[in-house]
Amino acid sequence: YQRRVREKRNTIVIGASCDTPEVHFAWLNTPKDNGGIEGVTYPILADSNRNLASTLGILDITNETYNEETGVVTVEGDNVTYRATYIIDEEGNVQHESINNMPLGRNVGEYLRLIDALTHVQEKGEVCPANWEEGKDAMNANRDGVASY
Repeated sequence: YQRRVREKRNTIVIGASCDTPEVHFAWLNTPKDNGGIEGVTYPILADSNRNLASTLGILDITNETYNEETGVVTVEGDNVTYRATYIIDEEGNVQHESINNMPLGRNVGEYLRLIDALTHVQEKGEVCPANWEEGKDAMNANRDGVASY
């Protein structure tokens, strides 16, 4: 995955999790066939204080309460992140966001398709319709373009 994204798509991949840098190091030193992520070369952000996940609204929590007397925040839920993926353009604008519940895996092929579609839109100014794939026809974003498509 990381090779296909970097070589062909001029895209930067950054991972993030609520685990510590030490846990990431352990994963990076564990073979994939043993549950690890050995061979991953993109950076992985350690969001162990959950600030990023909280800001993005992707924590599995409900009923967050703050006790002013003790300064303690209490939450219900697992306090772990959902599986989220963001595609952000060169200007820092979010072009795509997807958030999956815990048991739902992501589709890397779909993210590659979305990156290809964004590149097509940027380069050609055409709209990529549903199920568009690289090399297929796109359309102009107007009445005539839709009609001719």
